[in-house]
Amino acid sequence: MTPDLSSPPHPLHCHPATPAGLPLRVTVAVDSNSQGLQLRYTVSGNTAALRLPTATEPGPADGLWQHTCLEAFVAPEAGESYREFNFSPSGQWAAYRFAGERQHDPSTKAVLPAPRMQLAITPSQLTLDVHLPAAALPSPAATLRLALCAVIEEHDGRLSYWALQHPQTRPDFHHPAGRSLRLALP
Repeated sequence: MTPDLSSPPHPLHCHPATPAGLPLRVTVAVDSNSQGLQLRYTVSGNTAALRLPTATEPGPADGLWQHTCLEAFVAPEAGESYREFNFSPSGQWAAYRFAGERQHDPSTKAVLPAPRMQLAITPSQLTLDVHLPAAALPSPAATLRLALCAVIEEHDGRLSYWALQHPQTRPDFHHPAGRSLRLALP
């Protein structure tokens, strides 16, 4: 499933209020096609010093953000609604719909389609390839606003929060200003 991503990876920045204890580099490459979004999260550094969730049966789960978790917040160009996607190295994932900032969308109980994920880990790099089906994305939308993020947990339990942009003094991936990457859909 390794996607051929034509876009260069976007570096994520560690929030200054939650500094990493390890020298890490976190990037996300993103591309779209008629099938959906392709994301490649890469964490470079001493991966043996990271606390990674144990591999488990792939499927939906809540609370993934409490440990190492890679995330995407996806919104249409206009409006306040958005979707949150969490991807755990364990194989678990979560998908949520919001009507506005941190306001769960009560109008729909439909389950979003499952992403496809493929994890590769070496002593110096963790790579998670994710395919989000088009049906999981907000529609209709010709352009999406994305916030690409990561929560990284180290062996001592330290959590660091990474994002393209941190608009608040504390980490807040839900803040609309964090959805700073624009992506035109085919």
